[in-house]
Amino acid sequence: MAKPSYRRILLKLSGEALLGNEPYGIDSAVIEEIADETREVQQLGVEIAIVIGGGNIFRGVSAASRGMDRATADYMGMLATVMNALALQQALDKRGVITRVQSAIDMKEVAEPYIRGRAIGHLEKGRVVIFAAGTGNPFFTTDPAAALRAMEIGADVLLKATKVDGVYATDPEKDPTAVKYNRISYTEVLQKSLKVMDATAISLARDHNMRIVVFSLRQPGNIRRVIMGEPIGTVVEGAVHAK
Repeated sequence: MAKPSYRRILLKLSGEALLGNEPYGIDSAVIEEIADETREVQQLGVEIAIVIGGGNIFRGVSAASRGMDRATADYMGMLATVMNALALQQALDKRGVITRVQSAIDMKEVAEPYIRGRAIGHLEKGRVVIFAAGTGNPFFTTDPAAALRAMEIGADVLLKATKVDGVYATDPEKDPTAVKYNRISYTEVLQKSLKVMDATAISLARDHNMRIVVFSLRQPGNIRRVIMGEPIGTVVEGAVHAK
């Protein structure tokens, strides 16, 4: 029987991924599907940490562009990530998956504080850990939080689950002829301003050689496929040039 390609992963989920067919908030069918796939991957012996965004509820950048103070808007966005984390924790708990939410903002009534050693301990015991509230600092999105937490816990890979099936030279939703990259380097992503993750996250990953795999969450079973090493999505790593 084939073995997983990774022992410990950091899965980055955007808040928008939880929208599904809903205009706002959380599509219960989507979050239950994510929970099912997470349980399946955990049963393979993979240690799973998750960073989740909050864009389905509130986006700090958008609010700031409409005149709200950016720091305040970002803190509101962090609270939205906690709401999403609790919803995913509930779905996992219902499936018998022991889960811990750790928040970068202290709110002990609903989540543990982020403590690196405790997070690693949970992972080693087979628990899923969901990191909420980004880095706890305004002016940073949850992308740098994902890269940072991946490095802190010693993840083998950072998995970026998104609405498209990889990294393209142009927006595939606007350009049907857009070229997809199977592999691309961190430097090329930055130089070409490709919309993979924000520049801070890519720079962090490059400086610490943290592999990123970008893939579609819309195809059921893709999380498991990536874990098993199937060639889907786009791999972002060192100096590569092949499309």
